Amino acid sequence: MASAFAERRTITLNSHTGSHVVSKRLICLIPAATLAALLLAGCQDAPSGQPPPARPILTGSTLRFPTGHPQLGALKTVAAEPARPVNVDIPARVIWDEDRTQRIYPAFAGRISTIRADVGSRVAVGQVLAELASPEFGVAQADASRARADLVQANRQLDRVRDLHAIGIAARKELEQAETDALRAQTELDRTQARTQLYGGSDAINQRLAITAGITGVVVERNLNPGQELRPEQFGPGSTALFVLTDPTHLWLQVDVREGDLSQVAPGRRVEFIANAYPDRSFPAEIMAVGDAIDPLTRTLKVRARVDNTARLLKVEMLGRVRVSQSPGQGAVVPASAVVSQDNTHWIYVSPNPGEFEPRQTEITYLGSERVLIREALRTGEQVLVENTLLLARIYRGAADANERTSTPGRGAAR
Repeated sequence: MASAFAERRTITLNSHTGSHVVSKRLICLIPAATLAALLLAGCQDAPSGQPPPARPILTGSTLRFPTGHPQLGALKTVAAEPARPVNVDIPARVIWDEDRTQRIYPAFAGRISTIRADVGSRVAVGQVLAELASPEFGVAQADASRARADLVQANRQLDRVRDLHAIGIAARKELEQAETDALRAQTELDRTQARTQLYGGSDAINQRLAITAGITGVVVERNLNPGQELRPEQFGPGSTALFVLTDPTHLWLQVDVREGDLSQVAPGRRVEFIANAYPDRSFPAEIMAVGDAIDPLTRTLKVRARVDNTARLLKVEMLGRVRVSQSPGQGAVVPASAVVSQDNTHWIYVSPNPGEFEPRQTEITYLGSERVLIREALRTGEQVLVENTLLLARIYRGAADANERTSTPGRGAAR
């Protein structure tokens, strides 16, 4: 979009939208070579024996070119189009639905003895995926067995002290100590049993740890081999899990939204996902959450959406785009190259009749990077200049100077 005029004075312009005041600085930063090429047709000498072409005439706010003027060929216009819904495409990537995904890591060191599930296996909650021979888990089992024996002994001691206290032989203090010991033994048994039961252990001391599924779903990753040695310090968030379980019929989309498109996304908004693998098919999706921080490197915001994958066509890490339908509202749509910016105002050149141009000040709304919505000062179907707007600005200036010299006697000689 052209910008930055060089101001000299103002002229009152009239159009069908009313009276406007526009600066008479209608030319600015344009490369000399480019300007020379644009003005070549109108500025070079006429062929020998032929008069030069007549100059355009500025009447009020309307600049009129004589019929067949050579510079008209460089001033391309297009018809303003009615505002229609616009599709905004935003890059996106398919990821697992983390609300339906489990990554399994080893809790104890040991060696894989049995593998009972593979990629593609459908599993239920509690189903054994693999077994681990683990001396460390055997220690946990032994701790639970020892705590169980200690509780039995503490309860027997408590019963004896109660009997002795009942016949006056044992003191009250001894009874209270026996009760405390029994309570401590029960607490220790609860702790050790909870630890072994958390990982599927039994009362036996067999050093065998069952790796079980915590959710119902499908095994989508298996990263272990028979006999593989495992140590917990090798695993954790960010490292490769032994198994990944998920529900592949429900997936998420990670959408990288540009700053200029932030107004198009909000939680709950319905969108469409178009995968690069299926360019002719769209998948309905819904925006779940919008991030709060812009990535300083990519200048994008992370947005998460959910997409239904009942047909199992989408695969994790597929690339595509989220399409958001934007309703621009009332107005006319023109290419962004039609708009000239001056300070904080925007102008367009309208051609009401062939060979005629008039500037109009307006308000615009960007529809992507190539089109703008003109809400005022333009009707659908009117012709708008889209090429060489700076050239026309220079011609306006020349015509205005010519009018001034004509209306001010002697000014031309003074200059």
